[in-house]
Parts: sequence; C-alpha cells; structure tokens
Amino acid sequence: MNNILKKLLLSGAIVASSFALSANFASAATSSIKVQINDSLVSFPDQKPFIDAKGYTQVPIRMIGEKLGATVKYEKVNSYIVKVTIKKGSTTIVLKSGSSIATVGSKQVRMDTTMRVVEGRSYVPLRFVTETFGFTLKWDSKNNIAMLSTDGKTYKPAWTAPAQSASKGARVVTEAKKHLGVKYVWGGSSPSQGFDCSGYIRYVYGKMGVSLPHSSISMHDNHGTPVSKSNLKQGDLVFFITNKVSTSHVGIYIGNNEFISATSKGITIANINSSYWGPKYNGANRIF
Repeated sequence: MNNILKKLLLSGAIVASSFALSANFASAATSSIKVQINDSLVSFPDQKPFIDAKGYTQVPIRMIGEKLGATVKYEKVNSYIVKVTIKKGSTTIVLKSGSSIATVGSKQVRMDTTMRVVEGRSYVPLRFVTETFGFTLKWDSKNNIAMLSTDGKTYKPAWTAPAQSASKGARVVTEAKKHLGVKYVWGGSSPSQGFDCSGYIRYVYGKMGVSLPHSSISMHDNHGTPVSKSNLKQGDLVFFITNKVSTSHVGIYIGNNEFISATSKGITIANINSSYWGPKYNGANRIF
C-alpha cells in the first residue's frame, strides 16, 4: 500500500472517529446522570457523567479517583491518544482513549466500551474501573444514579428525582400520531408540505411550545437529557445511525418498544428493536 493511500485511510478513520464521538461531547454537558459513593453524591464541577451510545456510564476519572483514594496519572501518547494510569493498592489499571482494551496488572482485558477524552477531561467506564478495584456498582434507574459501595453495605439514593410530567409526553405522542401517513419530503417541515425526520420532530415539539433545530444530530447532541433505553418514556426522542457514521434519524418514543418517525414511507410506527432499527439505535434524549 503506497504512502498516499495510507494517509487517506488514516484521515478517514480520524474523521469517522470524530463523528462517532460527537454525541458524547454534548452528552457530557447536558447529562443528569449522578454518581453516589456510599451515602454521598460525587460533585462534578464542570464536565458531568454521561451514558455513552452503548449504554455504559462514563465518568471523569479525576473526581472519582480522588474519592476512591486512587492515584491518577495522565500521559499524552500522541495528538489523538491519551493514556490514563489508575492505581489503588496493588491494583493498576491502564487505559487508552478510543480503545476498549485495558491493562490490569500484567494482563490485557477487553472492556464492553471505550475510554475517551471529552473537552479535555478523561472519561472512563465506571463499572469496569470500580469492579476491577473490587467495589460493587448498582444502577438506580428511577433517579439516574450510579451507586457505588466501597464497604459492601447497601445505601439509599442520596437524591430523589422530581416526578416527570407524564401528561406532556402523552400530549407529544397524541400530536405525533395525528400525522400518520403524511408523505416524506426531504427538508419538509409541515403536514401540507410533507416531512423529513427532523422536520417532523421539530413540528410536533413546536406544537408543545418547544423549539428544536431541523437537524437530527443537533437534537441528539444539544437538546434534552440522555436517558437509557431501559428507561424510555412517551415523548422521548430516539436516535439512530442509518449512514454508518453518526446520528442521521430521529423519532418519538410512543411506548411498548415502538416509535413514530418520518421515513421514506411517510410517517410510520416501527419497533425500536426490529431487525432493521435495533442495530442502528444510538441513544435517546428526554426533552421535558
């Protein structure tokens, strides 16, 4: 392979990686995910925890490491890769940004997701790190809290989420269903003209008094609070990657694992876990 071709492939890989991580940049800024160690919440002064596209909680390691009494060392490998070494007692974990391979002691271990750098902060998968150190981690879906116990005891949530207004989500779904069958039109944003996927969402939420952009990736990156797939509620926005690069389709969750969106067949309802949509799922945001 000649040098020119190698450079082109490397450039393409970097661009693709940038697209793939774009959701995580915004999620870190808008996330309502909290982390609790024993009976106390961890304070994150700037960048916040978030759930990545694979459903794993990512946290800024500096804040968590300090609370756990671990030492954290950073090393810039090159312009794109940061190495983080986390040491507590006799256990040492080494992770590299963009990689799902971690070194624990002298062994290499494959994680279910990757370590990454977001706006200058090194984020690590919380469950992998804490369980490697021998702690237990439980997820409180009601309050969106990752609850870490360092002493084996069971603790209650240190914070209670306010009740969601179910009526708003139901109203969104009611409005969305009024337009079943409306034709698909690229750039369309009204029932008379037709809709594309983001134009449809913008129109429906506009009826609720909410202004959203005419862009699925901008909705994904900049609007609402990320929620896990297991915690979806009526009215939540659900996102998909249909172009193999980044978020390119958006719909409205209506309940029972179904969502409504503008497709080439017009406004239709589909199952979020179908053979077509399931592999393309790329997270969800709650607007209300």
